[in-house]
Amino acid sequence: MVKLEGVFPVLITPMLNEQEIDWDGFKNNIEHFINEGVAGLAINGSTGEFVSLTKEERFKAVEVAVAQVNGRIPLVVGTAAETTADAIEYTQQAEKAGADASLLINSYYAHPKEDEIYEHFKAVAESVKFPIMIYNNPFTSGVDISTETILRVGRDVENITHIKESSGGIGKARDIARQGEGFLKVFCGSEDLAIESFLVGATGWISVSGNIAPRLVTDMYNHVQKGEMDEAWALYDRLLPLCEFLEGSGKYVQIAKRSMELQGLAGGPCRRPRLPLSAEEDAKLKELMHSLEAIKN
Repeated sequence: MVKLEGVFPVLITPMLNEQEIDWDGFKNNIEHFINEGVAGLAINGSTGEFVSLTKEERFKAVEVAVAQVNGRIPLVVGTAAETTADAIEYTQQAEKAGADASLLINSYYAHPKEDEIYEHFKAVAESVKFPIMIYNNPFTSGVDISTETILRVGRDVENITHIKESSGGIGKARDIARQGEGFLKVFCGSEDLAIESFLVGATGWISVSGNIAPRLVTDMYNHVQKGEMDEAWALYDRLLPLCEFLEGSGKYVQIAKRSMELQGLAGGPCRRPRLPLSAEEDAKLKELMHSLEAIKN
């Protein structure tokens, strides 16, 4: 199995207009991140507007990304769906297309119970052979999966190897990392808890801010791994205002897309009901990006 660790920007799906995906821009964006030295990439996640894409578009995004990455770095594909059968179909397609791993959240409308979440993750993972990174995000799915269920499914299912932990509780990341040692690794999923997560045992970060400052987030992670904590905290202090803006705005997709445009990369509008940033929000983003020197003049 491929080794998953480090910072993985979770990419937008760039669009020419509200309906037409910018496939050439998608390829160019992928190349940009690889050139920036990121450890890996994630697509078809929440930041990629997966719930607003058709099945055909999600399938094509995987095929295009696999071809563009061409094995140079790991590619994780979001394969979430409301039903177990659909999640199996998306996950099997990602594996067959050549992706390296799946990112899988529980059903996000049904608010499933713990045993239902366990059986969902288990069924999807057992339908493939590549690694599955399960995903706990109560703010998106409405369910904060218990530590016990997370550890149980990780222990019981061989290819459930990672969890993206986005509950915002650093104690949960700590407990999973320590109690899951040897069979389940933690990726940070909270923009404003990155170093804290690394310090309690997380081995990676699925990062929205990685769209905006991929080299900075990668450097920060590398400093932590080398024990260079003064340098790591200095970078984190620079990144935190952006991370907090992403977490608190409710518009992380729009922020990420607009940030790509400001860097001279492919962004475009979101599909409705998401609306563009307000003039005030746009000005704040530009200010934050200028402070990170991540904006094209």
